[in-house]
Amino acid sequence: MILGQMCYIDCIVFLLLLIPQLLIHVGLLDTLHYIIQAAPFLGLQLPVQFVKERYFTPLKGQSPFVRQASPFEDFVIRCVRYAFATIPPSIGRVFFSKQVALPFLRFRMLRHGYLRSPIFWREVNQSGLHGVWIIADQNKSPDVVVYYCHGGGFFMGSSYFYMEFLLAWISLLKERGYANPAVFALEYTLVPDGVYPTQLQQTLAGYMHVISIIGDSSRVCVAGDSAGGTLILSLLLHLASSEAGEKTRPGFAALISPWTTLVSSKHRNTASDYLDAERLHLFGRQYAGSNASLDDPLVSPGTCKDIEWWKRAAPLHGFFVSSGSEEVFSSEIRDTVAILEKAGAYVEVHEEQGSIHAWPVATLFLSDTSVLRQKGLRYITSAMHQCMS
Repeated sequence: MILGQMCYIDCIVFLLLLIPQLLIHVGLLDTLHYIIQAAPFLGLQLPVQFVKERYFTPLKGQSPFVRQASPFEDFVIRCVRYAFATIPPSIGRVFFSKQVALPFLRFRMLRHGYLRSPIFWREVNQSGLHGVWIIADQNKSPDVVVYYCHGGGFFMGSSYFYMEFLLAWISLLKERGYANPAVFALEYTLVPDGVYPTQLQQTLAGYMHVISIIGDSSRVCVAGDSAGGTLILSLLLHLASSEAGEKTRPGFAALISPWTTLVSSKHRNTASDYLDAERLHLFGRQYAGSNASLDDPLVSPGTCKDIEWWKRAAPLHGFFVSSGSEEVFSSEIRDTVAILEKAGAYVEVHEEQGSIHAWPVATLFLSDTSVLRQKGLRYITSAMHQCMS
């Protein structure tokens, strides 16, 4: 199931679903406070900047992202950029929550003629383990499983926000010839409700749950975007340092704009990306907490320069790493790729020129043609099929 492009009607419905949840979880006064705070941006700054750069600025003076983005993509990313830099995580958490994302997905499905999902999914709620299990045919065993950790800076995000992306991923894996692909998307504890090592322990528990289902770790692709990429890299390093490491190595890893190093002087703000380095560093420090070090590779995997450790940690068939050339993390991602290659791991890299953080996820929702919307996911599924088959 691959739905069509988001439109302004979808945005309106999303806001209608969001507002009641903000009132419930944030409160009337705080919600009004941030609406009033955002009013000058939405009413004046946003339209002026949008029109000025898109229609009155020469092409060479536009940011690389604006040069290639549709007006809808440009408009939405400007809003996301403002929100990331100014709105507190407590509100951001509601944006990406199950209570908003799931009914929004159902609306999107209904708008495209689906009364229910053609792909089976169910919630997994066990002691110490929560997530969403998605599978093409629930009556058969999976032949490949994607174990996915979502992004969100450790402070926000949920598997439910990524459901449309993950359902599309399964559809493309079916198209690639897999008989019964599945996804297990982990729901991990968000900061400040828990800090390291809580999330890593939950990531390990989720991985062991996946292995218990499929029985063969070589048929598992571990994957994640942004902070989820951090957790996947931390998981690989943890497995490599355990006695059962060799027996539990996954077949492949697909990383989308991984936050490899939590705090780095190489993180740079750009005119194109919607992330803000200073706020990311704050998030990273709070994820590490008071008892962990940002120099610990299990906390911040990009700090690991031990070639032998990475050699043991690399999945059996290597990595696929996607990034945007204009994203805050681009330099650190390149450095991590270089270390992985030095360790002898196979690494297929796709750095999308002029693009932004987690672009395969963003384009699936925002781009205006099916080719562009599926481009990032098709790169990933192609690499999976080539390396794992």
